[in-house]
Amino acid sequence: MDVILLEKVANLGNLGDKVTIKSGYGRNYLVPTGKAVPATAAKIAEFEARRAELEKAAAAKLSAAQTRANALSKLEVVITHKAGDEGRLFGSIGTHNIAEAINKAGVAIEKHEIRLPHGAIRHLGDFEIDVAFHTDVVTKISIKIAPEA
Repeated sequence: MDVILLEKVANLGNLGDKVTIKSGYGRNYLVPTGKAVPATAAKIAEFEARRAELEKAAAAKLSAAQTRANALSKLEVVITHKAGDEGRLFGSIGTHNIAEAINKAGVAIEKHEIRLPHGAIRHLGDFEIDVAFHTDVVTKISIKIAPEA
């Protein structure tokens, strides 16, 4: 299936690229979410007419993502959780807990933007995690997991 990308898609292409993908990926994900349209002659002409508008929207999304990343890089996030004597947590810290702590600190973030390297965090300590605001804007943040008093 050939599609035209309406925005940058990681590991696939940039805005305006005509790419060949498996039909299920296009039919079930890219087209319904508005990231691509089928590459028919009519859609290609429609895309070329809207190209400047789409590029302007993509640039606005990128600048907004960079602004959020700069605000996040200034934060120091500490999460307290119940833990045993050996530093092992009772339960775990996941993307939901991290997003909640960052939102309380004043930066708006969604849990799907957080990339944990090994699933959930299960020990006390300092951790470096990635936050992907945009396909081109990925920043690292330091999270400290401390025991509850």
